[in-house]
Amino acid sequence: MILRFITDSLKETLSYFAVTGIVGPRQVGKTTLVKHLLKYIEKETIYLDIENPKDRAKLNDPVLFFERNQDKCVILDEIQRMPELFPILRSMVDLNKIPARFIILGSASPDLIRDSSESLAGRIAYEELSPFNIIEVADQKDIFHHWFSGGFPDAFLAPNDGIQKKWLSNFIQTYIERDLPMLGLDINRNVLRRFWTMIAHVHGNILNMNNLGKSLEISSTSIKKYLAFLEDAFLIRQLYPFSANVKKRLVKSPKVYIRDSGILHSLLDIPDFNSLESNPILGASWEGYVIEQIVQKIDSDTQSFFYRTHEGAECDLILVKGGIALMAIEIKYTSNPKSKKGMNQAFKDVDAKMNYIITPNTDDYLMNENIRVCSLHIFMTKYIP
Repeated sequence: MILRFITDSLKETLSYFAVTGIVGPRQVGKTTLVKHLLKYIEKETIYLDIENPKDRAKLNDPVLFFERNQDKCVILDEIQRMPELFPILRSMVDLNKIPARFIILGSASPDLIRDSSESLAGRIAYEELSPFNIIEVADQKDIFHHWFSGGFPDAFLAPNDGIQKKWLSNFIQTYIERDLPMLGLDINRNVLRRFWTMIAHVHGNILNMNNLGKSLEISSTSIKKYLAFLEDAFLIRQLYPFSANVKKRLVKSPKVYIRDSGILHSLLDIPDFNSLESNPILGASWEGYVIEQIVQKIDSDTQSFFYRTHEGAECDLILVKGGIALMAIEIKYTSNPKSKKGMNQAFKDVDAKMNYIITPNTDDYLMNENIRVCSLHIFMTKYIP
């Protein structure tokens, strides 16, 4: 069992909230994590996989089932398959509001999977489980393996490159053919694959919805809708620009990233790490990988942005808390980073408490009094807020 970041937080949540929701993409380890946590729940548990017809049949009369098992913790896996359960869960909790009454697992964001007219507000706490973070698996494989394979357990732990490649390809195909349509994404499967692949090609770039729309021959409104779906399914991340209190002509559109680096490399048909090193996506892949590792680990009230002006000042990641820029981070795939004009201007504009340049494996040192250079591992273990 690989210890996950959110384990301690989940224990605390289970001790107080009647309903605990764990969300994240499919195959990320939600069920494994919950089964690990069962020993901390001081009551009998019932596990139901809503994708299993036998378990789903037990919920033909959910009110009767929940009333009969009101002294147990009921775990409902793949809750997005039965969003009609949400109002019933609410009524059950209101009748008997005790900690760890229900644990629900879902492969999409809460806003996407629940009936918007019914709310569990005040009764539920959600936690997001991401693919393996580099800190969680640092003693398993090196950073380059994790970067190339991504953090999905079955890809990361695959016994060889062939199995890893096949698993990632099947994961993408399953999302295209089943999971995203089931969540309500009404789009031709071939168009969806082209769209997802196109996002991979512009990974780390400023999003241009008009260009995407023209390439796919669909409207910018549809592009925006599809992006929102992929984001709610935890497959992409849109990073928005940070507008510091400076009189600059700022870029206003977001940057877009494929969240899991293994999925990115599979969509781009990059077969191995040697091929990645000679691919033009190399720098953007490293940038997106580092951003994802950091954003997974920061606390929920720390926001993430990028900074770019039309005059050329640019910084890859800004961490902000309470409106104050805590850190400005430039991400470089090099062992010998240099101080450049655009980066220095961005650091000056943002005026963060500390500035960093993150690389794969450099030592930890000060470039000057305001800029620290370090590896991703050092940053994650020593400097992250």
